[in-house]
Amino acid sequence: MKASGNILNSLADASAAEVFQPLWEQSGVLIERIVSRGQRSAPDTWYEQERHEWVLLLKGAAKLCWEDGSETALNEGDYVAIPALKKHRVEWTDPNQDTIWLAIHFPNERSKGSE
Repeated sequence: MKASGNILNSLADASAAEVFQPLWEQSGVLIERIVSRGQRSAPDTWYEQERHEWVLLLKGAAKLCWEDGSETALNEGDYVAIPALKKHRVEWTDPNQDTIWLAIHFPNERSKGSE
């Protein structure tokens, strides 16, 4: 991991698969850049992460779906906090341009001992 850089430069090609790049990790906190181009969660697949996640959409567009049927559309500059164990999925990312996410994962105090 590099200590400095530009999050919008040197993007990996995400045309075939979403690309996850750790930027910094310390004390149970992971900061990563995610690059998507048209990817979405597999049908009937839900993320249910052990850690909390805070996501900022830096470029592009995306839509998240929640287990209760609600949706969150994200455009440049939008952010969302995803509590640990909250079922969600990526319903859509823009297929015509890179969607660049900044994701920060941090411990769920209830499961801290299991990390």
